[in-house]
Amino acid sequence: MAAIYGGDEVNAVVLDLGTWQTKAGYAGDDTPKAVFPSLAGEVAGCGTADCMEVDGQQQQQQQAGGRKLYFGSAHLGYKRPNMEVVSPFTSDGLLGDWDITQRIWDYALSDRLHINPKENAVLLAEPTHNTREVREKTVQAAFEHLGCPALFLAKDAVLTTFTSAKQTSVVVDSGYTCTTVAGVHDGYVLTKSIIRSPVGGKLLNTCLHKALEAKGIQIRARQTFKRVEKKGVVGEFDVLPIDTTGLTPSFLSHQTEVIVADIKEAVSRVSDVHFVAANNLTVPSITYELPDGNEIQVGVDRFKVPELLFQPQLVQTFPGMSDYQLPDGLKGLAGLVVDSVNKCDADVRKDLYQHVVLAGGTSLLTQMRERLELEVSAAAPGGTKVKVTAPVNPTERQYATWIGGSILASLGSFQQMWMSKQEYEEHGAGLIHRKAP
Repeated sequence: MAAIYGGDEVNAVVLDLGTWQTKAGYAGDDTPKAVFPSLAGEVAGCGTADCMEVDGQQQQQQQAGGRKLYFGSAHLGYKRPNMEVVSPFTSDGLLGDWDITQRIWDYALSDRLHINPKENAVLLAEPTHNTREVREKTVQAAFEHLGCPALFLAKDAVLTTFTSAKQTSVVVDSGYTCTTVAGVHDGYVLTKSIIRSPVGGKLLNTCLHKALEAKGIQIRARQTFKRVEKKGVVGEFDVLPIDTTGLTPSFLSHQTEVIVADIKEAVSRVSDVHFVAANNLTVPSITYELPDGNEIQVGVDRFKVPELLFQPQLVQTFPGMSDYQLPDGLKGLAGLVVDSVNKCDADVRKDLYQHVVLAGGTSLLTQMRERLELEVSAAAPGGTKVKVTAPVNPTERQYATWIGGSILASLGSFQQMWMSKQEYEEHGAGLIHRKAP
């Protein structure tokens, strides 16, 4: 098998299973072919006949307690009675539900890319802070379930570094559940430099939702109402509630969060300087039209919510969040970058400060790169040159990890590094720590 993966022509696919979105596509492409939520719609206790959704999957679903799983935005938004919206990730951002994980892989490769995984090498992006146990379980699941002929695991921070055409950098990956800062030197993650913060897109969404609710703004999921044009009045609608019997709290919560996330992305921006609420009471508001047709005004909160990335302690000033517990001594992004660099050897710190790379979905907030560069420059040792880079194209920034995987898996010099199925059968999953450290 190893000989097959020694040439330049390898059919490889790249999978990046993030905590908010899964990205899938072919190695060598500029962008992923399929992007969909990293969530599953779960209906428990359905009958055997009803559970059969995809050929060959019935037995697996029965072993999973007879639950039926649905994937993709359309299925997750469909009003299906008693459907829970669940994630395969644990609270620390690592894979935990392997049945859902394997089914997400199936959906990405078979339903979206329309390929046979047994004929394609697979490069999987993994969390920078992934554990040895989860890595080995991932390898076992990929070879046993997908049956792929070859596999490679690459850490998010390394792939993001490759996207920026560098080999040494500090990667600030601000995603959905958390923000991870890690140093990368010569293509390898400096493990001791990894720092995580629970401040990510999910917390920002929660705080914005609480702030809007406190102002009397009700955000209704699209599945809970219908708009009917008023008789004799063109262009004006009545909003009528519809029956929501059987819709679960997790379903309604997810649909509401999708709307809140869109509000955040549309109106929020990072303050140019250190944010003080009392100095920003007169900032102009921005209008946003909700799905039910109501228009809302978002004022100071459009600056205050993103400021959580730089001042996490502000979270307790939001309505209903006074009891939210942050890790002791948690710092903002600039402090995390400085702490991460200081954990690295002194001789590489200069290079790291000059190559801070910003990526992840939450990094798309307007003015975030400029603010981070300003604050890291102020916090770094005197005379240190600081340069924060981020792809100008929002697609490249959001999908930086996947694009790095696409670049890596298409390099001719990389093809000797695949872990083949034969090697897995001979040496076991633990070999991945040597093949892909």
